Amino acid sequence: MKETEEQTERGGLLAELAEWAAALRPDDLPPRVVELAQSQVLSQLAAIRAGLAHPRGRDLVRAFGPPLQDDPARSACVLAGLGSWLNLDDTAYAGHLSNSTVSVPVAYARALGLSGAELVTAVIVANECAARVTAASTLGPFRGQMAVQTSLVGAVSGRLHCQGAPAARWTDALGLALSMPPWTLHHAFLSSDARVLSVLAPVRMSMDACDAAAAGLRGAADLLEHPGGFLSRFADVPLPDAVTCGLGRLWHTDTLSFKVRPAGPGIDAAVDCAVELHPALRGVEPSQISEIVVEASCYTAYVGRLAEKYAAGPGAPSSTLPLSLRYTVATALLSGDLTVADYAPPAVRDADRWALAEKVRLVHDPEMTRELFRGEAPFGEAVRRAGPRGAEWLRAFGGEELLDLLGRPGDPADDYAHATKRTPARVTVQLADGRTVMRERTIPVGGAGPDTRARHRDLMRAKFLSTGGDVESAASFGELFDMNAKELGHLLETAVGSVPEESETCQ
Repeated sequence: MKETEEQTERGGLLAELAEWAAALRPDDLPPRVVELAQSQVLSQLAAIRAGLAHPRGRDLVRAFGPPLQDDPARSACVLAGLGSWLNLDDTAYAGHLSNSTVSVPVAYARALGLSGAELVTAVIVANECAARVTAASTLGPFRGQMAVQTSLVGAVSGRLHCQGAPAARWTDALGLALSMPPWTLHHAFLSSDARVLSVLAPVRMSMDACDAAAAGLRGAADLLEHPGGFLSRFADVPLPDAVTCGLGRLWHTDTLSFKVRPAGPGIDAAVDCAVELHPALRGVEPSQISEIVVEASCYTAYVGRLAEKYAAGPGAPSSTLPLSLRYTVATALLSGDLTVADYAPPAVRDADRWALAEKVRLVHDPEMTRELFRGEAPFGEAVRRAGPRGAEWLRAFGGEELLDLLGRPGDPADDYAHATKRTPARVTVQLADGRTVMRERTIPVGGAGPDTRARHRDLMRAKFLSTGGDVESAASFGELFDMNAKELGHLLETAVGSVPEESETCQ
């Protein structure tokens, strides 16, 4: 179908976002944002490799085929599913971006023979679109991976930029993808293996929306802000201005936080502390530990309470264990690390780590809650942008005491180049002989902040190598933006790797 002039002139937030995103080209991108996106692609390919190594990843491949296949739409869905459910995917203000914003462009760049610059540009465009719609609905019922709008928008944007689609088609595809968004059920997400499909399904919906728009089906350009539209149902405090504010100036890719271990959300810093404490506990038997006290913000406390109902022992679903503060902290204390293998047999049947997990006690620290909201991610920027209206959401999230604790919100940021993600934690291990050892972190390893901006390339190379990736491929991602189509195609094939034999998976 040939898009008409009337289509390109429709008003609405989706149309405005689409006009900007469709026109963005490699020369429009700040170098620091390009460098972050290069690490983001490497990071997500490592997450995909990790998903392939797990038994649930094998199940997903049996159901939907290998990660790289002839149909790019189906390939995009499998890549999205493999990289999502172990919490090794990267986040930003706002949302779990990489499952859609990297996976879909990778599938289409390979199929269409795109260059590295075209791939990286599509990833950044998808980041910006998905993060903005997610930011507009952050103060709502869904956060993290349960906020499927992130994947719906990221998948449409990533594919259509790779295909060079006109802005009008973007508006239609986004409007169609968001017209019947899934409403995630907490119980299913946490009590079963449904979480393995929690990103694959919305990405599939987005692929269908792109096909429908290309065939001529129309979407509502004002779907986000309309009184009966998306934000009216998916945001308790809608922030429609976040969708288009500062286009080309506020780069949400600047707010990227990279995952170095499969854990979260909100518990990364506690796991980092446990890893740092492991050497101090060498020679100490689990039975010699009296208690493990984890002090953290109200966000970590919220996630902890939610997950522990479903992660109470060896029978817990593998996809739920990365959300369990008790299990992840106990594992990191015992082994000095946390890997994908810790979510599969025989590790999940280890009686010592479950006994140690029972000794973990989570305590809310009010000052850490203040720190949480000082950062841009995951909520601070949204609360500041909401202004007085944010009080309604804060009261529902943490009660009247949270309102009193935080006081008047400050002004929203006018630049994300120095954004932070503060999810602080303090871990204190009390031994039976009276000794205590303690570690504390404000920003987790890989979290948005000065340390990550200085060394994200090295962190993500290490992550990729830890999943069995080769040294040459890991180094090549530093030059991703400058690769021609042939070089990129070869790199993607090598970096994703083949589906492992059953004996090679972490069973």
